[in-house]
Amino acid sequence: MKMTKILTALLLVALVLSFAACSKPQTNGGNMATEDNAANAIDDLLAKEAATAEEATALHTQLMDAETAILNENSALWEKVFLSADKGSTMIEDGSNYGDFLLKTIESAKDEFTEDELKLLQKDGETIRSIEVKVAALEEKFPGCGQMPSGDGMSVPAGDNMMTPPDDGSLQKFPAFEGKDLDGNEVKSDTLFSGNAVTVVNFWFTTCNPCVGELAELDALNKELAEKGGALIGVNTFTLDGDEAAISEAKDVLAKKGATYQNVYFASDGEAGKFTTNIFAYPTTYVVDRNGNIVGEPIVGAITEKNQAEALQKLIDQALAADKG
Repeated sequence: MKMTKILTALLLVALVLSFAACSKPQTNGGNMATEDNAANAIDDLLAKEAATAEEATALHTQLMDAETAILNENSALWEKVFLSADKGSTMIEDGSNYGDFLLKTIESAKDEFTEDELKLLQKDGETIRSIEVKVAALEEKFPGCGQMPSGDGMSVPAGDNMMTPPDDGSLQKFPAFEGKDLDGNEVKSDTLFSGNAVTVVNFWFTTCNPCVGELAELDALNKELAEKGGALIGVNTFTLDGDEAAISEAKDVLAKKGATYQNVYFASDGEAGKFTTNIFAYPTTYVVDRNGNIVGEPIVGAITEKNQAEALQKLIDQALAADKG
Protein backbone atom coordinates (compact mmCIF):
# COMPACT_ATOMS: atom_id res chain seq x y z
CA MET A 1 0.00 0.00 0.00
CA LYS A 2 1.44 3.34 -1.04
CA MET A 3 1.91 5.82 1.81
CA THR A 4 2.54 9.48 1.07
CA LYS A 5 4.26 11.93 3.32
CA ILE A 6 4.50 15.66 2.69
CA LEU A 7 6.50 18.32 4.44
CA THR A 8 3.91 20.37 6.23
CA ALA A 9 5.80 23.39 7.56
CA LEU A 10 4.45 26.26 5.49
CA LEU A 11 7.90 27.78 5.04
CA LEU A 12 9.63 24.52 4.12
CA VAL A 13 7.43 22.37 1.87
CA ALA A 14 8.80 19.20 0.34
CA LEU A 15 6.95 16.06 -0.72
CA VAL A 16 8.19 12.78 0.60
CA LEU A 17 6.91 9.19 0.37
CA SER A 18 7.26 6.90 3.38
CA PHE A 19 5.81 3.90 5.15
CA ALA A 20 2.60 4.94 6.82
CA ALA A 21 2.70 8.63 7.48
CA CYS A 22 3.53 12.01 6.08
CA SER A 23 6.59 13.53 7.66
CA LYS A 24 8.94 16.49 7.70
CA PRO A 25 12.26 15.71 6.05
CA GLN A 26 15.41 17.70 6.68
CA THR A 27 16.80 19.85 3.87
CA ASN A 28 20.17 19.02 2.35
CA GLY A 29 22.58 20.77 0.07
CA GLY A 30 24.06 19.17 -3.03
CA ASN A 31 26.55 19.42 -5.90
CA MET A 32 26.96 17.97 -9.37
CA ALA A 33 29.06 15.01 -8.28
CA THR A 34 26.61 14.17 -5.51
CA GLU A 35 23.68 14.37 -7.95
CA ASP A 36 25.45 12.07 -10.43
CA ASN A 37 26.21 9.57 -7.68
CA ALA A 38 22.62 9.73 -6.48
CA ALA A 39 21.29 9.13 -10.00
CA ASN A 40 23.56 6.10 -10.42
CA ALA A 41 22.50 4.76 -7.05
CA ILE A 42 18.83 5.06 -8.00
CA ASP A 43 19.47 3.25 -11.28
CA ASP A 44 21.09 0.46 -9.29
CA LEU A 45 18.12 0.25 -6.94
CA LEU A 46 15.64 0.14 -9.83
CA ALA A 47 17.59 -2.73 -11.41
CA LYS A 48 17.83 -4.66 -8.16
CA GLU A 49 15.55 -7.63 -7.46
CA ALA A 50 14.44 -8.99 -4.10
CA ALA A 51 14.32 -12.74 -3.50
CA THR A 52 12.98 -12.70 0.06
CA ALA A 53 10.65 -10.59 2.19
CA GLU A 54 13.64 -9.28 4.13
CA GLU A 55 15.37 -8.18 0.94
CA ALA A 56 12.13 -6.59 -0.25
CA THR A 57 11.79 -4.61 2.97
CA ALA A 58 15.37 -3.38 2.73
CA LEU A 59 14.96 -2.42 -0.93
CA HIS A 60 11.65 -0.70 -0.20
CA THR A 61 13.36 1.39 2.49
CA GLN A 62 16.20 2.33 0.15
CA LEU A 63 13.78 3.37 -2.57
CA MET A 64 11.81 5.54 -0.17
CA ASP A 65 15.01 7.12 1.10
CA ALA A 66 16.01 7.86 -2.49
CA GLU A 67 12.66 9.50 -3.15
CA THR A 68 13.00 11.56 -0.01
CA ALA A 69 16.44 12.74 -1.12
CA ILE A 70 15.15 13.77 -4.54
CA LEU A 71 12.43 15.93 -3.07
CA ASN A 72 14.59 17.33 -0.30
CA GLU A 73 17.23 18.46 -2.77
CA ASN A 74 14.95 21.07 -4.36
CA SER A 75 12.43 21.77 -1.61
CA ALA A 76 12.07 25.44 -2.59
CA LEU A 77 10.90 24.46 -6.08
CA TRP A 78 8.45 21.92 -4.69
CA GLU A 79 7.11 24.60 -2.39
CA LYS A 80 6.31 26.74 -5.44
CA VAL A 81 4.67 23.78 -7.16
CA PHE A 82 2.24 23.11 -4.37
CA LEU A 83 1.53 26.69 -3.45
CA SER A 84 0.63 27.44 -7.07
CA ALA A 85 -1.28 24.28 -7.96
CA ASP A 86 -5.05 23.83 -7.97
CA LYS A 87 -5.51 22.48 -4.47
CA GLY A 88 -9.14 21.63 -5.06
CA SER A 89 -8.44 18.97 -7.65
CA THR A 90 -4.88 18.00 -8.56
CA MET A 91 -3.65 18.05 -4.98
CA ILE A 92 -5.79 15.09 -3.94
CA GLU A 93 -5.06 11.71 -5.51
CA ASP A 94 -5.99 8.22 -4.41
CA GLY A 95 -4.33 5.09 -5.68
CA SER A 96 -2.50 6.36 -8.78
CA ASN A 97 1.24 6.38 -9.34
CA TYR A 98 2.64 9.18 -7.21
CA GLY A 99 5.06 10.20 -9.92
CA ASP A 100 2.13 10.79 -12.28
CA PHE A 101 0.49 12.89 -9.58
CA LEU A 102 3.63 14.99 -9.20
CA LEU A 103 4.03 15.46 -12.94
CA LYS A 104 0.43 16.60 -13.30
CA THR A 105 0.88 19.02 -10.41
CA ILE A 106 4.08 20.38 -11.98
CA GLU A 107 2.27 20.85 -15.27
CA SER A 108 -0.50 22.82 -13.56
CA ALA A 109 2.08 25.23 -12.12
CA LYS A 110 4.55 25.31 -15.02
CA ASP A 111 4.19 29.04 -15.63
CA GLU A 112 5.77 29.69 -12.24
CA PHE A 113 9.15 28.25 -13.28
CA THR A 114 12.03 29.00 -15.58
CA GLU A 115 12.78 26.56 -18.37
CA ASP A 116 15.66 25.02 -16.41
CA GLU A 117 13.58 24.72 -13.23
CA LEU A 118 10.77 23.04 -15.14
CA LYS A 119 13.16 20.54 -16.74
CA LEU A 120 14.61 19.71 -13.33
CA LEU A 121 11.20 19.16 -11.75
CA GLN A 122 9.99 17.05 -14.66
CA LYS A 123 13.16 14.96 -14.54
CA ASP A 124 12.69 14.37 -10.82
CA GLY A 125 9.03 13.56 -11.37
CA GLU A 126 9.93 10.95 -13.99
CA THR A 127 12.46 9.39 -11.62
CA ILE A 128 9.90 9.24 -8.83
CA ARG A 129 7.43 7.61 -11.20
CA SER A 130 9.99 4.89 -11.92
CA ILE A 131 10.60 4.45 -8.20
CA GLU A 132 6.86 4.16 -7.62
CA VAL A 133 6.53 1.46 -10.27
CA LYS A 134 9.28 -0.49 -8.54
CA VAL A 135 7.72 0.06 -5.12
CA ALA A 136 4.31 -1.10 -6.34
CA ALA A 137 5.83 -4.27 -7.78
CA LEU A 138 7.60 -4.99 -4.48
CA GLU A 139 4.44 -4.47 -2.45
CA GLU A 140 2.46 -6.72 -4.78
CA LYS A 141 5.04 -9.52 -4.61
CA PHE A 142 5.83 -9.08 -0.90
CA PRO A 143 2.73 -7.69 0.86
CA GLY A 144 3.59 -5.68 3.94
CA CYS A 145 7.17 -4.94 2.92
CA GLY A 146 6.46 -1.22 3.08
CA GLN A 147 4.63 -1.19 6.38
CA MET A 148 6.10 1.03 9.09
CA PRO A 149 7.19 -1.07 12.07
CA SER A 150 5.06 -0.53 15.15
CA GLY A 151 6.79 0.97 18.14
CA ASP A 152 9.52 2.61 16.08
CA GLY A 153 9.11 5.60 13.85
CA MET A 154 11.24 6.08 10.78
CA SER A 155 8.87 8.93 10.00
CA VAL A 156 9.51 10.60 13.35
CA PRO A 157 12.97 11.97 14.12
CA ALA A 158 14.37 11.20 17.55
CA GLY A 159 15.16 13.94 20.00
CA ASP A 160 13.11 16.98 20.89
CA ASN A 161 10.81 17.03 17.88
CA MET A 162 8.11 15.08 19.66
CA MET A 163 7.03 15.81 23.21
CA THR A 164 8.07 13.13 25.68
CA PRO A 165 6.50 12.15 29.00
CA PRO A 166 7.85 13.97 32.08
CA ASP A 167 10.67 12.22 33.93
CA ASP A 168 8.87 12.50 37.27
CA GLY A 169 6.16 10.08 36.18
CA SER A 170 3.45 12.73 36.06
CA LEU A 171 0.99 12.77 33.18
CA GLN A 172 1.61 14.98 30.20
CA LYS A 173 -1.09 17.56 29.52
CA PHE A 174 -2.39 18.19 26.04
CA PRO A 175 -1.62 21.85 25.29
CA ALA A 176 -4.49 24.20 26.09
CA PHE A 177 -6.20 26.13 23.31
CA GLU A 178 -9.10 28.42 22.57
CA GLY A 179 -10.12 28.19 18.95
CA LYS A 180 -13.01 27.52 16.63
CA ASP A 181 -14.36 24.66 14.58
CA LEU A 182 -14.59 24.90 10.81
CA ASP A 183 -18.11 26.33 11.07
CA GLY A 184 -16.93 29.18 13.29
CA ASN A 185 -18.15 27.84 16.62
CA GLU A 186 -15.90 28.55 19.61
CA VAL A 187 -14.04 25.59 21.07
CA LYS A 188 -12.08 25.56 24.34
CA SER A 189 -9.86 22.62 25.16
CA ASP A 190 -10.74 22.47 28.85
CA THR A 191 -14.47 22.32 28.10
CA LEU A 192 -13.93 19.87 25.25
CA PHE A 193 -11.86 17.38 27.23
CA SER A 194 -13.82 17.62 30.47
CA GLY A 195 -17.01 16.91 28.58
CA ASN A 196 -15.79 13.60 27.17
CA ALA A 197 -14.76 10.35 28.77
CA VAL A 198 -12.06 10.23 26.10
CA THR A 199 -11.13 12.53 23.23
CA VAL A 200 -9.18 11.36 20.20
CA VAL A 201 -7.28 14.20 18.51
CA ASN A 202 -6.20 13.55 14.93
CA PHE A 203 -3.65 15.86 13.29
CA TRP A 204 -3.82 15.90 9.50
CA PHE A 205 -3.55 18.13 6.47
CA THR A 206 -5.45 18.34 3.22
CA THR A 207 -2.79 17.11 0.79
CA CYS A 208 -1.60 14.16 2.85
CA ASN A 209 -2.92 11.02 1.16
CA PRO A 210 -2.86 8.70 4.19
CA CYS A 211 -4.53 11.48 6.21
CA VAL A 212 -7.35 11.82 3.70
CA GLY A 213 -7.50 8.07 3.24
CA GLU A 214 -8.44 7.45 6.87
CA LEU A 215 -11.16 10.11 7.19
CA ALA A 216 -14.01 7.63 6.72
CA GLU A 217 -12.54 5.31 9.36
CA LEU A 218 -12.14 8.23 11.74
CA ASP A 219 -15.76 9.24 11.21
CA ALA A 220 -16.88 5.70 12.04
CA LEU A 221 -14.68 5.75 15.13
CA ASN A 222 -16.23 9.04 16.22
CA LYS A 223 -19.66 7.47 16.08
CA GLU A 224 -18.46 4.54 18.18
CA LEU A 225 -16.90 6.89 20.71
CA ALA A 226 -20.10 8.92 20.97
CA GLU A 227 -21.90 5.82 22.25
CA LYS A 228 -19.31 5.55 25.04
CA GLY A 229 -19.28 9.21 26.01
CA GLY A 230 -16.27 10.11 23.92
CA ALA A 231 -15.51 12.06 20.77
CA LEU A 232 -12.97 12.46 17.99
CA ILE A 233 -11.79 15.82 16.67
CA GLY A 234 -9.54 16.71 13.79
CA VAL A 235 -6.90 19.42 13.56
CA ASN A 236 -6.05 20.30 9.97
CA THR A 237 -2.70 22.07 10.21
CA PHE A 238 -3.35 24.17 7.11
CA THR A 239 -6.29 25.83 8.88
CA LEU A 240 -4.33 27.25 11.82
CA ASP A 241 -4.95 30.96 12.43
CA GLY A 242 -8.28 30.63 10.63
CA ASP A 243 -6.94 30.53 7.05
CA GLU A 244 -10.19 30.87 5.08
CA ALA A 245 -8.99 29.16 1.91
CA ALA A 246 -7.58 26.24 3.90
CA ILE A 247 -10.79 25.94 5.91
CA SER A 248 -12.85 25.82 2.72
CA GLU A 249 -10.58 23.15 1.24
CA ALA A 250 -10.63 21.09 4.43
CA LYS A 251 -14.43 21.23 4.61
CA ASP A 252 -14.65 20.15 0.99
CA VAL A 253 -12.36 17.15 1.54
CA LEU A 254 -14.22 16.14 4.71
CA ALA A 255 -17.55 16.36 2.90
CA LYS A 256 -16.30 14.24 -0.02
CA LYS A 257 -15.18 11.58 2.45
CA GLY A 258 -18.43 11.75 4.43
CA ALA A 259 -16.61 12.81 7.60
CA THR A 260 -18.89 14.82 9.91
CA TYR A 261 -16.88 14.91 13.13
CA GLN A 262 -15.70 18.24 14.48
CA ASN A 263 -12.49 19.78 13.17
CA VAL A 264 -10.91 22.68 15.03
CA TYR A 265 -8.20 25.27 14.56
CA PHE A 266 -6.35 27.66 16.84
CA ALA A 267 -3.57 30.24 16.77
CA SER A 268 -0.23 28.98 15.48
CA ASP A 269 1.70 31.01 18.04
CA GLY A 270 -0.18 29.62 21.04
CA GLU A 271 0.69 26.62 23.17
CA ALA A 272 -1.25 24.19 20.98
CA GLY A 273 0.01 25.84 17.79
CA LYS A 274 3.64 25.38 18.82
CA PHE A 275 2.86 21.79 19.78
CA THR A 276 1.43 21.24 16.29
CA THR A 277 4.47 22.63 14.48
CA ASN A 278 6.63 20.10 16.33
CA ILE A 279 4.69 17.17 14.93
CA PHE A 280 6.91 15.72 12.23
CA ALA A 281 4.75 12.91 10.91
CA TYR A 282 1.19 12.83 9.64
CA PRO A 283 -1.35 11.63 10.38
CA THR A 284 -0.58 11.62 14.11
CA THR A 285 -3.29 10.83 16.62
CA TYR A 286 -3.41 11.48 20.37
CA VAL A 287 -5.74 10.06 23.00
CA VAL A 288 -6.69 12.51 25.76
CA ASP A 289 -8.55 11.72 28.98
CA ARG A 290 -11.22 13.79 30.71
CA ASN A 291 -8.59 15.72 32.66
CA GLY A 292 -6.74 16.75 29.52
CA ASN A 293 -3.90 14.26 30.01
CA ILE A 294 -2.34 12.52 27.03
CA VAL A 295 -2.77 8.76 27.30
CA GLY A 296 0.24 6.75 26.17
CA GLU A 297 2.26 7.58 23.08
CA PRO A 298 0.87 9.15 19.89
CA ILE A 299 -0.23 6.88 17.08
CA VAL A 300 1.81 7.69 13.98
CA GLY A 301 0.29 6.62 10.70
CA ALA A 302 -3.21 6.05 9.38
CA ILE A 303 -5.59 3.76 11.25
CA THR A 304 -6.29 2.06 7.95
CA GLU A 305 -3.20 0.09 8.97
CA LYS A 306 -3.99 -2.74 11.38
CA ASN A 307 -1.16 -2.02 13.81
CA GLN A 308 -2.12 1.62 14.15
CA ALA A 309 -5.81 0.82 14.57
CA GLU A 310 -5.15 -1.74 17.26
CA ALA A 311 -2.73 0.52 19.13
CA LEU A 312 -5.23 3.37 19.07
CA GLN A 313 -8.04 1.16 20.36
CA LYS A 314 -5.92 0.02 23.29
CA LEU A 315 -5.31 3.62 24.34
CA ILE A 316 -9.00 4.45 23.99
CA ASP A 317 -9.94 1.44 26.13
CA GLN A 318 -7.34 2.48 28.70
CA ALA A 319 -8.79 5.99 28.94
CA LEU A 320 -12.37 4.71 29.20
CA ALA A 321 -11.45 2.23 31.91
CA ALA A 322 -9.70 4.94 33.93
CA ASP A 323 -12.69 7.23 33.56
CA LYS A 324 -15.03 4.59 34.96
CA GLY A 325 -12.65 3.87 37.83
